[in-house]
Amino acid sequence: MFEDLLIIAAGLVVLLWGADRFVMGASALASNLGVSPLIIGLTIVGFGTSAPEILISAVASYDDTPGLAIGNAIGSNIANIALVLGFTALVIPLTVRSETLKREYPIMLAVTLGSLVLLMDGNFSRIDGIILMSGMFITIYTVTMLGLRSRKNDPIAQEFEDEIPTGITTMKASLWFLAGLIMLLLGSKLLVNGAVSIATDLGVSDVVIGLTIVAIGTSLPELAATVMSAYKKEHDIAIGNIIGSNMFNLLAVLSLPGIIRPGAVPPDILTRDFPLMIVLTILLFVMSYGFRTPGKINRIEGGILLAIFIAYQVMIYLSA
Repeated sequence: MFEDLLIIAAGLVVLLWGADRFVMGASALASNLGVSPLIIGLTIVGFGTSAPEILISAVASYDDTPGLAIGNAIGSNIANIALVLGFTALVIPLTVRSETLKREYPIMLAVTLGSLVLLMDGNFSRIDGIILMSGMFITIYTVTMLGLRSRKNDPIAQEFEDEIPTGITTMKASLWFLAGLIMLLLGSKLLVNGAVSIATDLGVSDVVIGLTIVAIGTSLPELAATVMSAYKKEHDIAIGNIIGSNMFNLLAVLSLPGIIRPGAVPPDILTRDFPLMIVLTILLFVMSYGFRTPGKINRIEGGILLAIFIAYQVMIYLSA
C-alpha cells in the first residue's frame, strides 16, 4: 500500500511538471507563430490544464479500467468547482467581469446536461464517445468565436496577454512541448498503476479511486493556476480556467473510455456523482454570473462550496 502511494505521488509530480512544460511550450510556440493571446488562453491553456486527466483517461481505458477514467472525469469537475473555486474564494473572493465567460456558462451547462443524456441509458457506447469528442471541437470553435467578438473590451484578453510566455525561441518551445507530453504520458502510467493497485488492495472499485485520489490529484494544476491568478487579481482567468477545464473533462476526457473501452456506466455515477456535478455547475452559474453587475464568489459562498466537497468525500468513503 505504501509503495503504491509513493508511485501515485511520483506520478502526480511528473504529471504536474509535464502539464506546466506542455502548456508553456505550446503557448510560446503558438505565440511565435502569430496566434493571438486570447485564442491561446481560450484553447491551449484550457486544454493544457486538462491534459493530466486526458492522458490518465486514455491510459486507464487502454489498461481495461474505464471506471477509473469515468470517475476521474466526473470527480475532477466536482473538485474543480467545489474544492478549487471554494478554497480560492475562501482565501481571495473572486469577481467576474468578462463577457466571454458569461457566454461560456450556458455552454458549460449544456455540455453537462448533454453528457448526462448520452449516459442515462446506462451504456457508454463508442457512438456516445464519438459524439462527445466531436462536441469538443464544436465547443472550441464556438468559444473562440465568442472571445474574438468581444476581445476589444473584454478584460480577460489583457489578462491572457500578460500570462503568455515571451522570449522563448521556437526551437526551445518545441522541446518543452515534447518534454511535457512525454512526462504527461509517464506520469499518467505511474498514477494509473498505483491507483488500480490501491483499489485492489482496499477492495473498492476503480471508480471510487478515480472520484477521490485521482480526481483530487489531477485537479492540483487547476488549484495552483486558480490561486495564483486570483492572487495576481486575474479573477477572470481564475474562473475561466475552471470553466474551460470542466468542458474539456466532459468532452475530451469522458469521451475516451467510450471510444477505447465502451461498456456499462457505473450506477453510482448516474445516481450520485452526475447529479452533484450538475448542482455545482448551476451553483457556479448563480454565484458568479452577475446578471446586472459583475459576478462575485464571496468567502461565504466559497466556504459553502468547500463544505459540499468535504461532505461528498465523506459520503464516498462511507459508501465504499
